[in-house]
Amino acid sequence: MPELPEVEVVRRGLAQWVRGRTITGVEVLDERSIRRHALGAEDLRGNLEGTRVEDVVRRGKFLWLPLREETNDDGGAPRLALMAHLGMSGQLLVEDSVQPDEKHLKVRLTLSPASNADGTSMPAELRFVDQRIFGGVFLADLVPTADGHAGGLSESGLPLVPVEATHIARDPLDPAFSFDTFYRRLRARRTGIKRAILDQGLVSGIGNIYADEALWAAKLHYARPTDTMRRKEAERLVEACRDVMNRALDAGGTSFDSLYVNVNGASGYFARSLNAYGRERENCNRCAALGLETKIRRDVFMNRSSYSCPVCQPRPRNARW
Repeated sequence: MPELPEVEVVRRGLAQWVRGRTITGVEVLDERSIRRHALGAEDLRGNLEGTRVEDVVRRGKFLWLPLREETNDDGGAPRLALMAHLGMSGQLLVEDSVQPDEKHLKVRLTLSPASNADGTSMPAELRFVDQRIFGGVFLADLVPTADGHAGGLSESGLPLVPVEATHIARDPLDPAFSFDTFYRRLRARRTGIKRAILDQGLVSGIGNIYADEALWAAKLHYARPTDTMRRKEAERLVEACRDVMNRALDAGGTSFDSLYVNVNGASGYFARSLNAYGRERENCNRCAALGLETKIRRDVFMNRSSYSCPVCQPRPRNARW
């Protein structure tokens, strides 16, 4: 499933190609991809057509487009947002209308004409493509954020968040992320550190891949008890999360198959730089630099896999799973 860096790559692309444009047409080719919009395709179309995309916002792995309605063009705050959940295989692609439809095209939005800085025309369509149909798009009401800060990482900093995302904590790349709040809530839990940072209500955007990478970088075992975490250890982990995510962003995200792409259909290549995830029985790079031959191990964890180095990340005696 795409994690924060992959969704942020999409957000940046949409901000470049879609922000500020008006939705002039809506075509729903598969209503399963709008199942979270309970009123159906006609209502979705009626609410979207004529609205302008005010911004593109991301909090954790949640992505939304605040919409300026024609009847609310007086500078007031947007009231609605188009939320996009990518699921396991969802893609948001900007395409010219002459391009053939993708095999798994589910929703097509036609956009008002716009030009690049060099005068060339921008693609006329935003397409939602989803092979496995675990994702989807739907409309959501916007409400003020609880802390008064921007809803998430965005271009305009609107202090609004969709009702459906109010339970999602801020992510480590969010300027409004509070380490003190994170650490206080972390210490109040009695669980293992990996299980904790996978909880989107504590800190968002961290999935299995980047959890393993950050824990490796911070030299912490995934079963390290949260209630005994020292402040310096937690700070080291948060910085490791930021570092690995920023490096993944620089590489365009992590793509293990052709489904994880940006808005132009290009795959990321951070998978080539992974130190732990997916490297079972390969040498630990940190140990190798010290002349040691330590193999990365894989353990079953929460019905998936967890990768770690048995030397760099020793299992604690009071481990919590």
